[in-house]
Amino acid sequence: MTLRGERQADFAYQAVYRYMINLINEVSLDTPAKLPSLRQLSTRLNVSISTIQYAYSLLEKEGRVYSVAKSGYFAWPVTANPLMAVGGDLLERLYAAARRPGMSVLSGDEPTLLGSLDSALLTLERQLVRLHPRHLQPWSQPCGVWELRAALAARYTSSPTRCWQADDVYIGADLRGVLEILIEVLGLKGKTVVVESPCDYLILRLLQAAGVRVVEWPWQADGSPDLALFEHWLRHESVHLVLLSSVVSMPSGHALPAYDQLRLASLLDQSGCWLLENDCFGELCFAPRQRAMRDLINPERLIVFSSFEKMLGPEAPFGYVLSRHLASELQRQFLLRAFRLSSMRQHAIARLYQSGRLDQHLEALRQRLREQAAAMSERLDVRLEGRVTYRMPVAGASFWLQSVAAVDMRQVFQRAVAQQVVIAPGELFSLSGLHHQHLRLSHTFNGQPNLDIALDTLAQALLQAQTG
Repeated sequence: MTLRGERQADFAYQAVYRYMINLINEVSLDTPAKLPSLRQLSTRLNVSISTIQYAYSLLEKEGRVYSVAKSGYFAWPVTANPLMAVGGDLLERLYAAARRPGMSVLSGDEPTLLGSLDSALLTLERQLVRLHPRHLQPWSQPCGVWELRAALAARYTSSPTRCWQADDVYIGADLRGVLEILIEVLGLKGKTVVVESPCDYLILRLLQAAGVRVVEWPWQADGSPDLALFEHWLRHESVHLVLLSSVVSMPSGHALPAYDQLRLASLLDQSGCWLLENDCFGELCFAPRQRAMRDLINPERLIVFSSFEKMLGPEAPFGYVLSRHLASELQRQFLLRAFRLSSMRQHAIARLYQSGRLDQHLEALRQRLREQAAAMSERLDVRLEGRVTYRMPVAGASFWLQSVAAVDMRQVFQRAVAQQVVIAPGELFSLSGLHHQHLRLSHTFNGQPNLDIALDTLAQALLQAQTG
């Protein structure tokens, strides 16, 4: 079978995606089934490995497949019932539940559901393909095309001393791949890393799988950081690296006050510790952009990572990293990974930056997110009154809720799934059992008729799962 020439209007990954859907539907319905490798599918379908990788990443985000390090991809059984494996892996059960048809999936944090640049991006890419025939394109740019790297360097430059060059930027196929490279390059196996908590479960699981000693730094009840505890760790633990968000910590939605930012920067400078800054939500603050941590930190001990997906949409899955140092090792690891990224897609993203189209989009997206959060807050106050407390989010597409009464949140999850509602229990965002009375709830449900029913279901599940 070949996909070249199939449905000329489609991009290759769309045809691969449809093929994979059909393949998944053919596998066993009782147990997870191993799927063909990237290389096998590339040979079978006569498309690039990067195209296969992108199609798999879409399927993984949809909860249709999951990956196992050094083993490949597996398809979830369609008829799998997450309620049967009460003691099983909670993240796997969440993915399985989200895949089932007819579910109200309230567990995500996908800002671009309210507006993406997918259409503009694909239009630009088609135009560029016509202007630059593929046989004239450089065949290998393992760290990303120069135009996009230069656009990102310009975006992150804030002063003559806090400036970036295109050679400081590295672009990978997705955020997971970039983070895996950083873990390897920084030599984090067996090292101590302080991580803000709650933290994205992708990051936590990658660190855990790599044998990193993770010390979780939880936010206090009033939304402020415990700087005394942080200083204690820097003084008495062999902290190799600190992982913090640039502006807003997600999913908690907390932003550091200016005073705490300055104090934190001072502590990091005194300790000589590296900062790994997560900028995935840095452009999505509802209020006027606040100062990022990187603008206060010694740039010689700073690495920044992010992705385009939260800003642009699923057609821009690439992850990237900025670092002034470790150039030879980063280049080596990107070469070894052999990311085969679409150069035209990267050029198209760069044009969005250069033309100002991205800034226009972000301004509109932030406005819609702010309005949607306000509307969701009104619903929460009515439907979950007396059941949860929360702070209004200042970025992103989700709320971080805490149960008023003591509950078994896993039981809340199970009861909600039984009524076709999927939430993300707070324990997913910790490796040490923190946040077991919390949950993440998406607010990007513009006009969904069943949202009130879903929230009523959640309120009932919280009542039924009380433990006190």
